[in-house]
Amino acid sequence: MNRPKVTEFKKAKHINDYPTGPGFQGGHLVDKNAGWRTFRPVIDKDACVNCLICYMICPDGTIYKSDDKVDIDYDFCKGCGVCANGCNVNAIKMVKEEL
Repeated sequence: MNRPKVTEFKKAKHINDYPTGPGFQGGHLVDKNAGWRTFRPVIDKDACVNCLICYMICPDGTIYKSDDKVDIDYDFCKGCGVCANGCNVNAIKMVKEEL
């Protein structure tokens, strides 16, 4: 799967430099989303049965398959807890984010 890449936004110096449509093509992000997260999901890889329910229900698409197990892209995870709530084997726990 082609994951979005963070692309630096450069402010235009003149009005004519602003785009007339979107600033970037689809698949580009200008910032990471996780700055305000208070809890983050942590996967117990030994308890995970690789059913991929968390992958299918993640609203932000931050869960991905890696080496036959699921993993989380914390740069874009918002900590909503949908994955932990949907895990049938309780392999995902929500842990308080450290500052």
